[in-house]
Amino acid sequence: MNPTKAVIQDKSLLVSLIKKCTTSRDLKLIQAYIIRAGLAHDTILTSSLLVAAAITLRRHVAYAHCIFSWTHHPNIFMWNTLIRGYSVSNSPTRAVTLYKDMLLSGISSNSFTLAFVLKALCNLSMFEEGRMVHCQILKKGFGFEIPVLNGLMKLYIVCGYVESARHLFDRMRERDTASWSIMISGYAQNDMESEALALFKYMREDSAYIDEFTLASVAAICGHVGALDLGRWVHSYINLNNIKMDVVLGTSLVDMYSKCGSLNDALIVFQTMVKRDVTAWSAMIGGYAVHGCGHKALELFDSMRKANVYPNSVTFTNVLFACSHSGLLDEGCKHFDSMQLEYGFSPELEHYGCMVDLFCRSGDVTRAYEFIRKMPITANAVLWRTLLTSCKTYEYKELGECIIRDLLEIEPCGGDNFVLASNVYASLGKWSSVSNLRSLMKDKQVKKEHGWSSIELDFTVHRFVMGDKSHPENDEIYQMLDRIARKLKQVGHIATTTDVLHDIDDEEKENALGLHSERLAVAYALLRLPKESTIRVVKNLRVCRDCHAALKLISSIYKRVIIVRDRVRFHHFQEGKCSCNDYCLH
Repeated sequence: MNPTKAVIQDKSLLVSLIKKCTTSRDLKLIQAYIIRAGLAHDTILTSSLLVAAAITLRRHVAYAHCIFSWTHHPNIFMWNTLIRGYSVSNSPTRAVTLYKDMLLSGISSNSFTLAFVLKALCNLSMFEEGRMVHCQILKKGFGFEIPVLNGLMKLYIVCGYVESARHLFDRMRERDTASWSIMISGYAQNDMESEALALFKYMREDSAYIDEFTLASVAAICGHVGALDLGRWVHSYINLNNIKMDVVLGTSLVDMYSKCGSLNDALIVFQTMVKRDVTAWSAMIGGYAVHGCGHKALELFDSMRKANVYPNSVTFTNVLFACSHSGLLDEGCKHFDSMQLEYGFSPELEHYGCMVDLFCRSGDVTRAYEFIRKMPITANAVLWRTLLTSCKTYEYKELGECIIRDLLEIEPCGGDNFVLASNVYASLGKWSSVSNLRSLMKDKQVKKEHGWSSIELDFTVHRFVMGDKSHPENDEIYQMLDRIARKLKQVGHIATTTDVLHDIDDEEKENALGLHSERLAVAYALLRLPKESTIRVVKNLRVCRDCHAALKLISSIYKRVIIVRDRVRFHHFQEGKCSCNDYCLH
């Protein structure tokens, strides 16, 4: 046989064997053979070893670096392979350093190099370095390469420059599915849901291919804003286009339906999933929890354990949340203990928070206070706010005033803290203390979170704030509000004005309550939705006592099912009753 031909065949076999390696030990054995055969400086074999160590095995990028260091005059492919390996490793900084070394060595970067470096910069949130790379991209004429532009968009989004990313997106000559997905998910990550949904609409109109990653992002956005109609469109698109319903996409739909108030749809998706991991089970348990179906949540948790799916921290948070919002005190304590004794989990702040909430909702404020004091970790402002709310509800006045002082020391610039403290003082009639808090807020430039409510009609999300008059159909909405107010008085509704924090007379307080954002949203829904349709409202704050009472009556007066998702949970209003049985008001 021709010796040269034999070497070539041997090299082909070695490349094939390298590609099949699953451990570093296998790779090292082949490398040893290559060295003994005198092929250590062969470019093809060295490149194959680098790819296997840095990319295929991934965890062995340091070993790949050793191979690279022994290589005489590495070519651009070898540099790119190692930079790529580090860009997705736990040491992305090394990718940036390698890139600089490559330029100093006289090797000119290509579009692949820049895409890998951008990935590393994205993982490091290195904006200034990203801008310098952007300049190099333009200088080298790679400003129209899709993978490079996608990497730049990701970097700008991660660093908070969403508008810069959109500017790049709009100037792209061509876009792939990843381009759309990056921009849509970028809007979602920065709480710009309206922009994300508008871009998704543009994507559909552009007839771009929609993959499972984009669909999962859009489903998550739909869940966040309560856009059930669009969420159902996403689900039907998946079915019509035979898109594989993997665990991630299935869980996204379960979560979306749960957050949009359609628990039955969530359950159908969950039950039809071929594979269900702990995230899917936890999402469904969480769905039951926020809808106040505590017993069903616990039943599903039991089924999960029987299916030999090991729970995680999120699972237990959802289980304890379910107990808290359904008044299941004994079950909550049992599962909190089992989390430690049976599964060996050390409770985290979220788990302690659920237990404090459970004790508070059960009316045992003293037990909740002692529980916080004995916790092995420091309580945050959320736990103290939970306790302070219960002090107000159950009139633990002295304890409440002590907690106010502690709360404002822990988080002196938290708007929620000042609002709650003002609420407590107002309920005690201490208007001078309320005034002092307002002055303190002004001095510290503390901004409270403004309440809003949204409702979806014809794939469009309409958002309202208290006393909002910016809607195009404002006059009709306020006329509807007046009709609702008159009918509420006719059935004997007396406004609960204790939560109004201003020192004004009862009539003014009642008028202020009547303009709360959820009432504006419901009024608009009554005007525009068909009579048989369920009214679904999303609210960023908790529903106040008066609106809760009013919505129960509105559901009876207008014979409508009204589902409101507030900051804490869902309220299903029907025939004058709420699914929370007023337990949420404790």
